[in-house]
Amino acid sequence: MKYKARALAAKLHRLLGRFAVVVVCGARQVGKSTLLRHELPGWDAVEFDPAVDVGNARRDPDLFLDNHPAPLILDEIQYAPELIAAIKRRVDRGAPTAGAGPKAARRTAGRRPGQYVLTGSQQWSVLKSASESLAGRAAFLDLEGFCLAEIAQAVPRAHWLQRYLDAPEKFVASQPGRLAAGRTVYEHLWRGFLPEADVLEEDFIADFHRAYVRTYIERDVRLLTDVGDWQQFGRFVRLVAALTGQEVNHSQLGREIGITPQTANRWLATLRGTFQWFEVPAYSGNTIKRISAKPKGYLADTGLACSLQAVSTPRTLSGHPLAGPLFESAVVAEIRKLAGTLSTPPNLYHWRSHGGGEVDLVLERDHRFHPIEVKLTSHPTLRDARGIEAFRQTYPKLDVAPGLVIAPVQRIERLSETAYALPWDCR
Repeated sequence: MKYKARALAAKLHRLLGRFAVVVVCGARQVGKSTLLRHELPGWDAVEFDPAVDVGNARRDPDLFLDNHPAPLILDEIQYAPELIAAIKRRVDRGAPTAGAGPKAARRTAGRRPGQYVLTGSQQWSVLKSASESLAGRAAFLDLEGFCLAEIAQAVPRAHWLQRYLDAPEKFVASQPGRLAAGRTVYEHLWRGFLPEADVLEEDFIADFHRAYVRTYIERDVRLLTDVGDWQQFGRFVRLVAALTGQEVNHSQLGREIGITPQTANRWLATLRGTFQWFEVPAYSGNTIKRISAKPKGYLADTGLACSLQAVSTPRTLSGHPLAGPLFESAVVAEIRKLAGTLSTPPNLYHWRSHGGGEVDLVLERDHRFHPIEVKLTSHPTLRDARGIEAFRQTYPKLDVAPGLVIAPVQRIERLSETAYALPWDCR
């Protein structure tokens, strides 16, 4: 498979130039190992397994590290958590400046950057152990499936989200270019954004996604939680795929398939812990009682959602009731991917009032708010920007930037004084 440049590569190198340890997290098959092999070609790499104690790393972590000196990539570190404490000890064995006292020695220790890269596909194991044991020594990087620029092999220095957050008025007054991905919107949604699905022929996409569910999701779930009825869990995963882009209601999830809200919450947490599901919290502002507090939930990959809902081809998505929610899921995931490349990512919220006002995404950075609506239409109108105007009127004291309606349009278009339509495949 030909390597496609990843937008996070530059950030990876920046972090390695400053931190002793970098932890790269993400779902299975998003390209963590491929990224590291390509960007760090001279590094030794070891991949761990849940059934085999590779190199006796679990039994004798110090001896293992003696035999594998830094710089070192440790892949799927959740299967050898004993190594984390040993890594901490090695990182802390810095050589203090001559004559330095004990406090200065502790500050100096571990400042040699770029010693270890850890990867993991189970959020609970990796983040809990590493964040507690390697505090101040490690930086974290979340890798997701391909963004549109990666698919098109046209990763820019400054993508549209960065330009929009930095200078929104200047951005909407420009005419930014579009990416040449060579696929329709529906094909993007149906294929999804996992690297393997990007290169497969259409006839094999469904087989790939079915295998992904069986090989990776169920395998990881078995390691993380006790599921008594796997058929019922499969129904649960199909249900959350059908509810992507909606507010999360654990009671509703439980009622639909006959499980308790507590079980639904636990299973959903498991999907979050394996990076298959993510949530966007509600924005409350100063009118907490009038705003819904429920987060919106999204299946991380639209191709997987299509497979779980038995959508057989890209063409059948046209007119499908899930087409709109899938498009919103793809756009929200795209913004998350682009935000992850920034030094200071924005906070992401959704907004919905009991009066009917709704905005799919509200980005907050430097106490400026950027409302974004997502519409699967090639001809958005002022009506599609009503939620943006409602948000602005609800919070007249907030600094609200010009809003965007992201849609499959050809060029940026002005919808109102404060809202613009933007191509979803903007550079």
